[in-house]
Amino acid sequence: MKLHNYFRSSASFRVRIALALKGLDYEYASVHLLKGGGEQFAAEFTAMNPAALVPVLDDDGIVLTQSLAIIEYLDETRPQPPLLPPDAAGRARARAIALAIACEIHPLNNLRVLGYLSKTLGVSEEEKTAWYRHWVETGLATVEAMLAGDPRTGLCCHGDTPTLADICLVPQIVNAQRFNARLDHVPTVMRIHEHCLTLPAFAKSVPALQPDAE
Repeated sequence: MKLHNYFRSSASFRVRIALALKGLDYEYASVHLLKGGGEQFAAEFTAMNPAALVPVLDDDGIVLTQSLAIIEYLDETRPQPPLLPPDAAGRARARAIALAIACEIHPLNNLRVLGYLSKTLGVSEEEKTAWYRHWVETGLATVEAMLAGDPRTGLCCHGDTPTLADICLVPQIVNAQRFNARLDHVPTVMRIHEHCLTLPAFAKSVPALQPDAE
């Protein structure tokens, strides 16, 4: 199994957590998103993923893209420990929290969007940072509302065992902290984030500990 990823990519971070939770060994293949104009645009890589995005997982010739699809594939092919709750309502809730992050927050703030704002639209560094913080802070407020006061929320987003929701939450918070986004308005989110980082699978997957970390 080979994971093509970048240490700072939130989507890559998600898959690293999932692989660690499953106890799966893999070859770490770095795709630097900034060097040489971006290694993700190399012909060899776009042949695997025409979108030129990380991560890409090669599972013995089965090439997979999109972090959430990869994680659900891992859960279906290596079902222990499960990354989704056992009941349909629980699975829907965990997916809803994950999608609130992966589809509503992350796409507005990934590298190519921020690059377009500054390089093409001429947005200043201050304006770009304000854009980032606005969407992260308002998006996380929504996630907080989904979690706070819900009896299904435990040590983790859904109960006391990590699910797909936590796998998406932690990388988003690490990213938000890097940009000094405001986080004091999301105490439940932060409590869960801090708990998850005490778990080995999350702790070992953080960007700073990856082979290509700078």
